Amino acid sequence: MYWKKLTHDEINARIKTAISQNINYRETPLLGIPGSFLDEEGFYPDAPFLEDSPFLSTLINNPNHIGCHTLTKDKSEPFFRGTQQLELEVIRICAEEILQGEKDAQDGYIAPGGTEANLQAVWIYRNFYQKEYSASINEIAIIYSEDSHYSMPKAANILGLKQYVVDVDFETRQIHLNDFEKKINSARKDGVNYFIVIQNMATTMFGSVDKIESITNYLDDNEINYKLHVDGAFGGFIYPFTNSNNRLNFKNKNITSFTLDAHKMLQTPYGTGIFIVRKGLMKYGLTDEANYVSGKDYTICGSRSGANAISIWMTLMAHGSIGWKVKMEKLLDKTASVCSKLDRLGIEYYRNPNINLIAIKAEYISEKIVRKYHLIADTSDEKPKWMKVVVMQHVKKGVLQQFLSELENERDGIKL
Repeated sequence: MYWKKLTHDEINARIKTAISQNINYRETPLLGIPGSFLDEEGFYPDAPFLEDSPFLSTLINNPNHIGCHTLTKDKSEPFFRGTQQLELEVIRICAEEILQGEKDAQDGYIAPGGTEANLQAVWIYRNFYQKEYSASINEIAIIYSEDSHYSMPKAANILGLKQYVVDVDFETRQIHLNDFEKKINSARKDGVNYFIVIQNMATTMFGSVDKIESITNYLDDNEINYKLHVDGAFGGFIYPFTNSNNRLNFKNKNITSFTLDAHKMLQTPYGTGIFIVRKGLMKYGLTDEANYVSGKDYTICGSRSGANAISIWMTLMAHGSIGWKVKMEKLLDKTASVCSKLDRLGIEYYRNPNINLIAIKAEYISEKIVRKYHLIADTSDEKPKWMKVVVMQHVKKGVLQQFLSELENERDGIKL
């Protein structure tokens, strides 16, 4: 897992070169594109700060990265080929360095977020089963744990698929294998023959990581037809760097695709989800009717800002793989110190040791502290059982110490 760190000047130079290879709306006799430069009343193309702001310069340049450039490198929209090349570098680093895929063996694109990336996976696999197995819509189902992201039921709803939700252990947050088997058997009785299986690389509420071996062993032993997608929206930019024994990568032949979300751990702007899938499957997202788009379109969103891809590339290059690993390990150290204090206070919580998220049992936290520190509950519809603390970059040690001190005072019966 290695990519080189670049200096700010090197990053700026690469992006300027990429922008120069895109069309210039102001200088090119361009009549066929239904897009233009950004409205000059709100966006100033000659602002002096743009010279040293590569992301903002790209945003002003307004490149459209429609399509999947890993699949149509020489056929994608030629007007924005310069910045498309940097998106290709992002997908390569994520697929081959972080997720350990083989060279040129994956396709992918920068999506508007992790929700679309998850939906893209389910959409592709539904189409795959329909085309390759002549499966009816009632023969295909999604199966996922109760801790999975809400984009799973959303995907089932949009795509008209059956869904089966598997119970997890309250303390360990791991899937109950017996319930998984029960749900599979129930689905087969309902006429389901093809499964889209979702596994998690850090769930949104708990940071729990699914142990997929027991799941895939059962599916393989019972000769069940399935495609397996890993939702790594939260964990994708931390877990591979903090767990040397990580098996949630493309070395695992049972995994066919991943979602990553750069606007979480990578600290890029919102709208920077990432979808990556093994070669040969992206074609099932092809929209044949997109005849006017060079290289066609294989994504749900269609048009998308190339500036978002540039923001990811910039962040990856600014740190390099070594720098990023160090940064994630520092977050873990800060998280571990909080857990040590919770242990001393006798406060029960769940935490995956390789993730910077702590789910504290709600019974230990007063409503006053919840409101003051803006903690997130596992549910807003009923009495919560867990409260979530996420140790992100903006969370200072002093704030954590104050939070823990107030928890301790409440435990000791001191009125705050």
